[in-house]
Amino acid sequence: MKCPECQGQSLKKDSERGELVCNSCGLVLEENIVQEGPEWRAFDTEQRNARAHTGAPLKYMSPNKGLVTEIDQYNRDVRGGKIAPSQQAQLYRMRKWHKRASISNSIERNLAIALTELNRVASHLGLTESIRESSALLYRKCVERGLIRGRQIESVVSAVIYAICRQYGIPRTLDEISNVAEIPKKEIGRTYRLITQELELKVPLTNPRFYINRFVTALKLSGDTQTKAIEILDEALKRGLISGRGPMGVAAATVYIASVMTGERRTQKEVADVAGVTEVTIRNRYRELKKALGLKVSI
Repeated sequence: MKCPECQGQSLKKDSERGELVCNSCGLVLEENIVQEGPEWRAFDTEQRNARAHTGAPLKYMSPNKGLVTEIDQYNRDVRGGKIAPSQQAQLYRMRKWHKRASISNSIERNLAIALTELNRVASHLGLTESIRESSALLYRKCVERGLIRGRQIESVVSAVIYAICRQYGIPRTLDEISNVAEIPKKEIGRTYRLITQELELKVPLTNPRFYINRFVTALKLSGDTQTKAIEILDEALKRGLISGRGPMGVAAATVYIASVMTGERRTQKEVADVAGVTEVTIRNRYRELKKALGLKVSI
């Protein structure tokens, strides 16, 4: 951020006055700034927990967003002692009816099924908690817009996960999600296009660079081969050679070329099996890159 008056970058935030001031010319850039931190101070963890005025954050992976009280399964009182058997039976009935009451309409039932499926697919794909929360939030938006009517819950969940992975730059392909969710790839792609159009999502194009590390690790290649593959890919990106080409095929071809150039040759079939593309695709991308970049490679 620069000062519009003197173009200086030395700015000072005055928390007492609530102003943002330029140190060079004294111009007040902002005033009445809201201080978002707490109004109290804490010097250790115990004080911080005691003085906090807020609870746990919302959990979109939970059907009730984590705002409903849960009756646990431990059957113990406040002091840790076991509860009498007669009271345990009463708690069991309370727990059962509590679960039934928490899912009272069709939307809550849909969320309960969908979020369980989302957690299962995300676990198989090795996705982090933040990705799951973002996927759950996007699924809730689909429910609010009525995009789930007439469609399989599994296909919408898979499309949502694919969209979030694209947005966060996480290399997960439609084939991988399709295999885990056991939903046809065409169905996931159709639902994904519907979601992006209706919710006006800005999903960036998949960068082939995201897949190189995976392919190199799966093929047990060295770091030199990975560096060489990235150099070839960066040069191809600069020249616009991968426009209209599938990112998986381009990444697989660059890894194949790099393995030949560094003396760690892998066959086209080995690379194709790891990348999930055909040998014909690798050969076509290989010839294009070799000719356009003037690479001296002999199969």
